[in-house]
Amino acid sequence: QVQLVESGGGLVQAGGSLRLSCVVSGSIFSINGMGWYRQAPGKQRELVADITSGSIYYSESVKGRFTISRDIRKHMVSLQMNSLNPEDTAVYYCKVDLKSYSGQVRPTAYWGQGTQVTVSS
Repeated sequence: QVQLVESGGGLVQAGGSLRLSCVVSGSIFSINGMGWYRQAPGKQRELVADITSGSIYYSESVKGRFTISRDIRKHMVSLQMNSLNPEDTAVYYCKVDLKSYSGQVRPTAYWGQGTQVTVSS
């Protein structure tokens, strides 16, 4: 069994910063990818940033403002969010692709429960 616990959301004024963290626990053999998604009211969930062993991706809307990082040994991924604006208001979800045992062919995707980020103007 795998659990993802997110923390760091909250209310911040425009121009401010927040740091989200997600810790993965449970049956972990290897982690393939870790990322952050967000879903604003009335909109589809969208990929914000993700990180694998070989690359980092940022959506155009957050490039230059957000930084994703991970600590594989601690099974943790973080998202540093700077220069926040009201359009960043959303529930942010952590997603991790991992294998729970050595014989697992494809990784399984797991999601966190979501953390609210609200940016006031």
